Amino acid sequence: MANINHLKTPHILISRVDAIGDVVLTLPVAAYIKQLFPNATVSFLGRTYTQPVINTMTSIDAFINYDELKKLSELQQIEYLQKQNIDAIIHVLPNKHIAKIARQAGIKLRIGTTNRLFHWYTCNKLVKLSRKKSDLHEAQLNLVLLKPLGLEQVPSLPEIISHNNFRSKTGLTPALNAVFAGDKFNLIIHPKSHGSGMEWGLDNFAELIHSLPADKFNIIVTGSENEKVLLANWIQTLPSTVQDMTGKMSLNELIAFISKSGGLIASGTGPLHIAAFTGINTLGLFPSLRPIHPGRWAPVGKKAGYMESGTNNLETITPFMVSEKVKTWI
Repeated sequence: MANINHLKTPHILISRVDAIGDVVLTLPVAAYIKQLFPNATVSFLGRTYTQPVINTMTSIDAFINYDELKKLSELQQIEYLQKQNIDAIIHVLPNKHIAKIARQAGIKLRIGTTNRLFHWYTCNKLVKLSRKKSDLHEAQLNLVLLKPLGLEQVPSLPEIISHNNFRSKTGLTPALNAVFAGDKFNLIIHPKSHGSGMEWGLDNFAELIHSLPADKFNIIVTGSENEKVLLANWIQTLPSTVQDMTGKMSLNELIAFISKSGGLIASGTGPLHIAAFTGINTLGLFPSLRPIHPGRWAPVGKKAGYMESGTNNLETITPFMVSEKVKTWI
């Protein structure tokens, strides 16, 4: 059986090529690899649009762009991986194509889960892991894949938080800094989720915004370029003091902007997890519906929390409940 535990300076590749929130909750894998192998080189195989998130983790030494890799011929892809001198790959997100070329590139240790048939012939170390049936958090589930590298037990969420070295490397422009109010609590409302989480609804967010005193809260609405169009008419109905930052920031800028704010409210979406990892006050709104319940997807951070509906929707979470929670942040 392949083993790299004897290597003092192994090169270990983490593979996860999906969405921002998923990637954020995979970042602790890098920190724990560094704990197991202090002199390891850790690379992350990800997508172009998640690179800004990956680059904020100081435990990650290099980024490999999957979108660029796919542009090469299959032979060139294999040759590229061979040139990286990778000793082990961890397939955090099962991907048949990546598993195939990792095997063809001769990566010595290839770790995958037992519940993907293609892993049985592309990986040489299989880990029994069923995400849907597990009671572990997503960040913990990702760490289960480190057991072949010597991780003896899955850490608790507070332990994972203590290993966080997530830092923004982007400075804000004067224009973005000017959005913040020095004499108020700067609160980000991120109402949409790109389909990654159950949304609370614009009417609820509007009622929440109207309930927060304008002399104490500087409310900032964020969203992507696509969400800007969806939110434009709604934002016009909000108090004139609300600042519309939808579609105005790159992901690098958004990460830095979030890190300098006081708090953020959202459903289970990427910016929620970014906010939690930066250490600001974070409130996630979740249904009790598997597999999108907070037991699996709650934000992970020193000041992160969540509200759970107790039902399969978010109707029992009221604007008054959220308002009362947010007021404790001041």
